[in-house]
Amino acid sequence: MDQAAGSAQDAARSAPVCYRHPDRETGVRCTRCDRPICPECMISASVGFQCPDCVREGSGTGHAPAASRPRTVAGGTVTADPRLLTKILIGINLAVFIAVQADRSLLDHLVLYGAWPPKPFAPTSGVAGGEWYRFVTSMFTHEEYWHIGFNMLSLWWIGGPLEAALGRARYLAVYFVSGLAGGALTYLFASPQTASLGASGAIFGLFGATAVLMRRLNYDMRPVIALLAINLIFTFNPSMNIAWQAHIGGLVAGVVTGYAMVHAPREKRALVQYGTCAVVLVLTVALALVRTAQLT
Repeated sequence: MDQAAGSAQDAARSAPVCYRHPDRETGVRCTRCDRPICPECMISASVGFQCPDCVREGSGTGHAPAASRPRTVAGGTVTADPRLLTKILIGINLAVFIAVQADRSLLDHLVLYGAWPPKPFAPTSGVAGGEWYRFVTSMFTHEEYWHIGFNMLSLWWIGGPLEAALGRARYLAVYFVSGLAGGALTYLFASPQTASLGASGAIFGLFGATAVLMRRLNYDMRPVIALLAINLIFTFNPSMNIAWQAHIGGLVAGVVTGYAMVHAPREKRALVQYGTCAVVLVLTVALALVRTAQLT
């Protein structure tokens, strides 16, 4: 028995693990230094994948580092702090939350709602009253501690690795397109007098894009699927009073834009990626215009 156990331990130790994340087994190695790398550390190169250290050093080509530096799997630029935008987004959400706690009257100017007063009166506030900025401000507004806590934890766990995989500009595009799409679907289907707020639409978009990325890298999708399923159960729980429209709208937009980010052909990568984001935004605006026409 002791010998068998020892053999199993030896086999476990012989399995390659990521040199930056020793708890993750992997079968992929950097094409420059041959060190094992996990999907989070894989940076797409002209041939295979390279590790972040080799990318930063630009070693092995004889050219300047900037000239030889490969891109992320989505074609984004590799940065020294791959979670910078995620930290900034969390910081903005926390700043708005603190401001709301200090002055609750701010909520009236930040949350998303369709129209007030209701028909037969002409709306003077809300999106139908011309306050389209609410689509953006509501994405960064939270009222309850549990709400911002849950959302910011999700943003850190999901957003950080996705930012590293897509690059900053593409990550930010997925985030905002998903958040705006979720707001538009809420505006379309929810009661015009019902207020909604929170970063959930954008975060569900990151969930969708992460699932697409993990599928693209042939990574184990069970953790993200389980987490997404749990979130959807909460979404449709009547006692939670959650705007399911924002979650579903953000999720669909995240899957669509995420697919474009990681599957775009190399020769037309930017055109396909940002073109897809533009198409989703146009559809989002069209939905908002339809709802505005209904309310006015």
